Amino acid sequence: MKYIFFLLTCFIAVTGFSQQTEFVDFTKATVDIVLRPELKEIGVDVQYEFEILNDTDSIYFDLQSLDTYKVYQQSFEGNNLYRDKKIILKSNFKKGEKHTVGLATFTHPKKAMYFIDWNEIGGRKQVWTQGQGKYTSSWLPSFDDVNEKVEFDFSITFDNRYEVIANGKLLKKESPNDSLTKWYFDMKKPMSSYLAAIAIGKYKKKTITSKSGVPIELYYYPEDELKFEPTYRYTKRIFDFLEEEIGVAYPWQNYKQVPVKDFLYAGMENTGTTIFSDSFLIDSTSFVDKNYVNVNAHELAHQWFGDLVTAKSGKHHWLQEGFATYYALLAEKEIFGDDYFYWKLYESALQLQALNDGKGESLLNPKASSLTFYQKGAWTLHALRTNVGDEVFKKAVQRYLTMYKFKSAETNDFIKIVEEESGKNLDKFVKTWLENPQLPNEFFDPTTMLIGTEIPENMFYYLGGGIGEIFLAASMKSSEIKKTYDFSTATLALNLFSDKTLKEVDPISEGYIIDLLKNLKVNTLEERLKIYREALKTNNIKIRQTIAKAARQVPEVFKTDYESLLNDDSYITKEIALFTLWKSFPESRKNYLDQTKFVKGANDKSFRILWLTLAIVTKDYSGHKTPYYYDELVAYTDGRNHFEVRQNAFRFLNELQSFKDKNLADLVNGAMHHNWRFAKYCRDLLDSIIKNPAYAENLTRTKALLTQAENAFLEKRMQQ
Repeated sequence: MKYIFFLLTCFIAVTGFSQQTEFVDFTKATVDIVLRPELKEIGVDVQYEFEILNDTDSIYFDLQSLDTYKVYQQSFEGNNLYRDKKIILKSNFKKGEKHTVGLATFTHPKKAMYFIDWNEIGGRKQVWTQGQGKYTSSWLPSFDDVNEKVEFDFSITFDNRYEVIANGKLLKKESPNDSLTKWYFDMKKPMSSYLAAIAIGKYKKKTITSKSGVPIELYYYPEDELKFEPTYRYTKRIFDFLEEEIGVAYPWQNYKQVPVKDFLYAGMENTGTTIFSDSFLIDSTSFVDKNYVNVNAHELAHQWFGDLVTAKSGKHHWLQEGFATYYALLAEKEIFGDDYFYWKLYESALQLQALNDGKGESLLNPKASSLTFYQKGAWTLHALRTNVGDEVFKKAVQRYLTMYKFKSAETNDFIKIVEEESGKNLDKFVKTWLENPQLPNEFFDPTTMLIGTEIPENMFYYLGGGIGEIFLAASMKSSEIKKTYDFSTATLALNLFSDKTLKEVDPISEGYIIDLLKNLKVNTLEERLKIYREALKTNNIKIRQTIAKAARQVPEVFKTDYESLLNDDSYITKEIALFTLWKSFPESRKNYLDQTKFVKGANDKSFRILWLTLAIVTKDYSGHKTPYYYDELVAYTDGRNHFEVRQNAFRFLNELQSFKDKNLADLVNGAMHHNWRFAKYCRDLLDSIIKNPAYAENLTRTKALLTQAENAFLEKRMQQ
């Protein structure tokens, strides 16, 4: 993105983001913060130090949201104004001058800082920030231009019953009174404003130490002690591997990981302080279905690629996401093995193939999709590494990170270093992989699909003739892929697992068998069930889960086999199996519900919500407990719950057509939620309810339960 700076006679008129970095270098910000979360208020006192690089008559700070501000100290003569979401300071600034300025601001940020559950009775009260894409300047006078890097030192005063976390090393805590604590944090190096982070909540933490001596602080909720290990499994190993593989020391004083409620994304790589969705706080059973390993590695890789060296603009965004995706995959290769690595590359290739058929996207297109920045970016690095060799690639990455540390870079900066290290001209590579929207033809050749990577011998051993089929599919256009597997092919493939030396199904074989089961074409039910029974014997959870999903109606002769899925160590498998068995065998419904009554399920309560729904609608099952089950079900729409829980509850209540007024009020609340995906779901559902005449009276009564803002939102929605 281009940044344009206009200096006018009496004020700065800004179009886009201005290249202020040509005129001034802000070096340090000492930030003092006081929060009133019940009112969603933040007061900031910030002292900036800066140096003038070229003569100018004005400088500015971005501030997206503002109630009041004051410039209470400045080391220069001049005046100030707030215009176009900027605090502008006017003076006769001369090259080489060093100055300080103190700003006090008060605001109610609409985004970038989120106050969770402070107006709920109970709930998980938190404050957390998300700067990327939302602007840290929504709450802190700072810089939307990622190229302006500043050392931010935070001090935060807050209720002493909570933990306060921010970028940098905690220097000390002071108690101004019996109820408050002031936390002081110190950063030694500069960073872009969007990477500034604050997280506040009730946490416990455990600290581990990397091989190189870096403290790694891992936060969790006090009641989730048993989830700590599954959640943070492999963290030290990932950290040690990435530091060694990248070959540049971790650049910050410490590393913190903090789960938060209702986060906008999976995770965010704030400098030294990753904030991630608490839906990744999991137990061991959940690990197979959804775990934090890839997100963990991805956000950690960003500490080098994005935080240490930042892409100058959106055109070069792949330098952050492509690198983080690639190095996360390398970390998973270290943990799960080569086969896992190759299979993930293959899965990624199929996704890119579909994008390619839609004309593709250039990696240098600032408006490209996440799939392009992440997966195509990772594949580009894999191809580049194969092109120049491991040693050259590693040296180039190390030079790149060293040369541009605490700065910003463009694609050409990185490519130039690779050319110098390899002695190769990479113009053709750049045009083929970076500039061309289409992927190269050889990408879809099954013999070269892994870009020169030798296919492991055990792939042929485990997959037999099937390896040809699965990689041949990659050479076809997605519209032409119509893979099917007949009885003989499926039997041959599954017989491989009778080998006594095969202790577990490797990732490539697992993926192949899953693909086989999804595309099985047989002549008789007997043949199909024989294949299913052999697949069940693998005891591979993902393969067994595929069978659970495949059977919409379970035949009587397969009942006992299918019932075994209720005992699998996967909440997803249990959930699918429960519903399918309940639907298939009405006479056994009570037994299935009794067998699964005490299964807690994953964090999203999907299993529990399904169980409650089935218990309520099963004839002669719940009896006098029906009101209790129903009360539990409808309570899950409340704002105190995670939005994933609420969405599941809304879905099942909609199926039952059994909304209470309170549920409708919760739905309006959800439609105004800060998480846009959840908000969209709620808005779509609310619109369908508004159109349903049966709910007219309910909606009228619901208005009495809404806040003024919620009532205004509902009224506007009803008039559409």
